[in-house]
This record gives sequence, structure tokens and C-alpha cells, in this order.
Amino acid sequence: MELCLGTVQFGMDYGIAGQKKPSVQEAVGMLDYAVQNGIRTVDTASAYGVAEDVVGRFLGKKTVARDKLSLVSKLKPNLLDGVDASRYYDVMKSNLVSSLRRLGTDYLDGFLLHSSRYIFNDRMIEALGRLQKEGYAKHVGVSVYEPEEAMKCIEREDVDFMQLPFSIFDQRMLKGRVFQAAEGTGMKIHSRSAFLQGLILMEEGDVPPYLEKAKPILRKTDGLCREFGIPRIALAMGFVKRQGAISRLVFGVDNLAQLKEDIKCFEDDIPAGILEEIGRQFTDIETDIVMPSLWKK
Repeated sequence: MELCLGTVQFGMDYGIAGQKKPSVQEAVGMLDYAVQNGIRTVDTASAYGVAEDVVGRFLGKKTVARDKLSLVSKLKPNLLDGVDASRYYDVMKSNLVSSLRRLGTDYLDGFLLHSSRYIFNDRMIEALGRLQKEGYAKHVGVSVYEPEEAMKCIEREDVDFMQLPFSIFDQRMLKGRVFQAAEGTGMKIHSRSAFLQGLILMEEGDVPPYLEKAKPILRKTDGLCREFGIPRIALAMGFVKRQGAISRLVFGVDNLAQLKEDIKCFEDDIPAGILEEIGRQFTDIETDIVMPSLWKK
């Protein structure tokens, strides 16, 4: 497994604490540092504010050869809602070409539909496959939220890539046997939300009122981390690293110091027995805690 630098924080204010996005210069500097320290995959999306423009600015510096960098972007969410099926390809292509223009490249290594329910629409997936055949993207698929959506991706022969949420707090994909089902299929899997938009790393006193139910869970996390002598960042990343079906762990940062710490913690090796023991403590966390879309702010 390798790291993939997510860029939502570079394009918009993001995160549970409403962190402000860094300047373009700072963001480009972080991309530079990431590449210089072994990260070769960057994740972005047309919905991430100006993130694609920031990545395009970085690519324009030619710090790394384009063919040495894997670049993933996504279709604008809900873009095909209300569109006649005969126009799916044209609308999808227009959005993708706009992303390519902002990024300053002529192809993507991965292109995902950002609306997970689209995985069940054959005509939409057919249009996506056409873009792949025409060379606009090497791999195509869907950014999913639920185990049922992930299983549908695995069942389909016309997608070969998906991004899914997975963390020590959110083990729905593990319980749904998604990773087991993906073995041997060639499905490319990237996982996101290892830190759950920062919730997993928050101090109990900083948790907003709408996530009051998460406080006992964070208290337990603190106790376990102290007991085993593991930083929370290393715990969060180490739990994801155990899943061999996942090829990239997508993570985001707000500043360079955070990026350096994350890279360092990713390299830490935590005994599997400890991760299993800690993981068992969080197998049944309520969905409205682990899915940010359900947070009632």
C-alpha cells in the first residue's frame, strides 16, 4: 500500500473544524514535498473548489514527469441527474475535458463518478467506459459510500476502480466482506477518510455539539493509544494498511508540518495483534457518527 495525497483541503475550507485552505503557494509546496518524499498519486475532483487549478499549477512546474505521477479526478456530483441517457457521454466528456484543462494534462490515470448511486445505472457506466476506451482515463469507476455500492463495482466487468471510506471507526466495508470479495478481481481500491475528516484526531473537548455521541469513543481511543504507546495518526493509518486489497490510502493535509508527520507515521509498523485488538473495540459505531454526510451540523 502507498499514500495518495488528497487535495480537497487545497481547494476549499474543509474538515470538521472548518479548517481554512492554504494559499496556492503553500499547497503547491506541499505537493512538491509529497512528490520528493515518495508520494506518486494525487487525488482531486471538479467539486473541490479550486483544487484542480492548484494541482495544475504544480504540474506546470514539472517537478515530476507526468508519466511518473498517477492523477485521479472525479465527475461533478449529481451532474447527470435529469439528463437524457442519450447525452450522458457528452455531458461526462465535457466535464472531464474541463478538468483536464485545469490540470494541464491530456489524460487521467483514474476517473471516478462522484455520485455513488450512478454505479447502478448501466447507461452511465457505458458512457464512462467509452471515455476509458478513447484514452481519457486509464482506469474508471465510482466513489462509493456503502458496502452495497462497493459490491456492485466488484460485480461489474466494466469498471476497474473505486474509492471507498474506511477507518478504524468505520469498518462497514470490512464487515460487509468487500475486501474479501475484491481479492483476485483486479479491482483497484483507494480508501479515504482514515481520519474521518479529522474526528479521529480531535481532542474530546474540541468535538462540536452535533457530534456529542463521539466523545466516549474518542475517550476510549485515547486510553488505548496510551496503553499501547501508539500515536492516533499511526493507529488510524496502521489499521487501514492491514487491508491488502487497498492499494492507496488517500489522506489530506492543511499544512506542511502535518504532511511531514503523516508521511512519518505511515512508515510506522504496528504489530497486527495490537491493531486487531484495538479494532475490535470499534466494530459497531453508529452510522451517523462515521458518515459525515449524516452529521447534523
